[in-house]
Amino acid sequence: MLTGFVNGNIYVSFNPLKKVEALIVAGDKIAYTGSSKMVKQVIELADGELVDLKGQTVLPGFIDSHMHLDELGMYLNMLDLRGVKSIRELKRRVKEYSKCSDSTWIIGHGWDHELFEEKRLPTRYDLDEIVYDRPVMLSRICMHTAVLNTKAMEVTGLMKMRLAGIMLGENEVPNGIVKEEAFFSIARERFKETLTLDAYEKFFENAMKYAASKGVTTVGFVLCDLKSWNALTRLKIRKSFPIRVRVYLHPGEKRPNESSMYGNKHVLDTLKRLGIIRGFGDDFLKLLGVKIIADGGLGARTAWLTQPYSDSPSTSGYPNLGEDRLKEIVNEAHEVGLQVAVHGIGDKTIDMILKVYKNIEQLKDSRHRIEHASVLRNEQSDEIASLNIPVSVQPHFIITDWWAKNRVGEDRIKCLWPFKTMIRKGIKIGIGTDCPVEPLNPWETVYAAVTRGKYDEIPYYEDTRDECLTVEETLQAYTLGSAYLMHEENSLGSLEEGKLADFIVVDRDPFNVKENELKDIKVIETYVGGKCVWKMDNV
Repeated sequence: MLTGFVNGNIYVSFNPLKKVEALIVAGDKIAYTGSSKMVKQVIELADGELVDLKGQTVLPGFIDSHMHLDELGMYLNMLDLRGVKSIRELKRRVKEYSKCSDSTWIIGHGWDHELFEEKRLPTRYDLDEIVYDRPVMLSRICMHTAVLNTKAMEVTGLMKMRLAGIMLGENEVPNGIVKEEAFFSIARERFKETLTLDAYEKFFENAMKYAASKGVTTVGFVLCDLKSWNALTRLKIRKSFPIRVRVYLHPGEKRPNESSMYGNKHVLDTLKRLGIIRGFGDDFLKLLGVKIIADGGLGARTAWLTQPYSDSPSTSGYPNLGEDRLKEIVNEAHEVGLQVAVHGIGDKTIDMILKVYKNIEQLKDSRHRIEHASVLRNEQSDEIASLNIPVSVQPHFIITDWWAKNRVGEDRIKCLWPFKTMIRKGIKIGIGTDCPVEPLNPWETVYAAVTRGKYDEIPYYEDTRDECLTVEETLQAYTLGSAYLMHEENSLGSLEEGKLADFIVVDRDPFNVKENELKDIKVIETYVGGKCVWKMDNV
């Protein structure tokens, strides 16, 4: 069956910038791009279907190189705390939510204490005033910090533990604020244990439908645990996916008596015994590698910096694992035939990642990645370029982390998210959102990459305006760039003939709108493999 799309404003690729007015989809691939006249003739001869685009703009589907599909599904089913301006408002929302929720746990996400009028972090004592008989866990926008009420601290065992990520208050007693390992490996995992596979399947269905509605046709699902993998494979057997999912597993499942999030090599050992390597799966669900969180974030001051934080000179952050352990995991994954994606936000962490990566044979072919690279010194970008290491970046951090100049100071501000410098030096970058840390909507991310807070009163816009990307550069990184990061540039990322027919129809041409209007572009239809998987109502 052939389907022809005619009378359109169709962007086949962005570098080089190529436009046509029509295309043909055969099966699930692009068979032809060119003139409407030719498409009409072919479709008539083949007795195929003809779709009149009526001048609408068509783009390759967005490829989010770094997001958390499970967390997005949970986020769509939990208390939304984005934009909360005070602890008082946070408590009010939790109280209202608790009255209408009969769940065992009360889970929320998205608060940012930098916005609070109280100018402090919330504590378990704040939450206990509202809910004391059910565990409550509210994660910060960065997903590297959370606040738990006393009940949650007790059921997770965190009240009696002494880890670096458990913050202490008066009399050296835990105050309910947990960071990094205490949050990731203990609090969050304890909550996840209460969820069934059926619940996970519901999360993934919701998340994938939501992604399709935003024009995201492929996602890089990072830090996928085995329960999520099981749920995805079960779901895939029973139902077709609306989007494509590329999975990076957590490299080791924590056993009960192990305190480290990388306490053993259970997952890697299992994959090795089964002979599973990068590319296992099909066009819709595919395993690519493993994800390692080597440090934290700037918001919680847990990203590992070479020099102390400018607004907290007593700390430089810290790594989540040592160099020897990182080397061990990376080397084993490499030998197994898996791609590695290492989270590195602080420049000291990036030093450690580069030291490990540069000793790997056939590094370029493996495309082991760096995730975020938020604070990147000039000589580090030179080394990344020389080693051909691809990087997944998240431009919307610029808008959300408006306070970041306070963290890094005047001397390091030009090291903050240097996207233009990376492209100029030849570094292959792909764009992600880290959703639900940032919004999944690609147009908000495109807007952030192009404007860097010019219209949002971001304090460091003038300091870093030279790092603004063009629309063309941003869309290239968000499509073919992300495809390259996931070894998929020959099948995804553009609408060239022979590639999978993943594209979106939008309400206006991004090259013909003012830059401050980019975030307002709407997706009208989303096609994956030539099939419409989402359509805006009333179109």
